[in-house]
Parts: sequence; structure tokens; C-alpha cells
Amino acid sequence: MEKQEGKVGFTNFAENLNGRLAMLGFIIALATELMTGKGILSQLGIM
Repeated sequence: MEKQEGKVGFTNFAENLNGRLAMLGFIIALATELMTGKGILSQLGIM
């Protein structure tokens, strides 16, 4: 594992983590929509 110093800001570590969390959130949103039959906005009561 790489050094733990300098993990704040626009580093490769931070960008990779952000991208992985975004992909995970998208998959969870898609799975929830498929299971409920409602879109994200309708689940939140916006539409």
C-alpha cells in the first residue's frame, strides 16, 4: 500500500475513491429503481 501522507485534495487516491463510490451509488440507484418500479425522484416524493 502507498504512503498515507498527502491524502487530502485532488490526489489520485481521492479521485479513485470518489469514482468508485459514484459507481456504487449509481448501481444501488438502478437496482432500487428496478425493484420498486419507481424512479429516484418519485421515491423521494419530488415527482
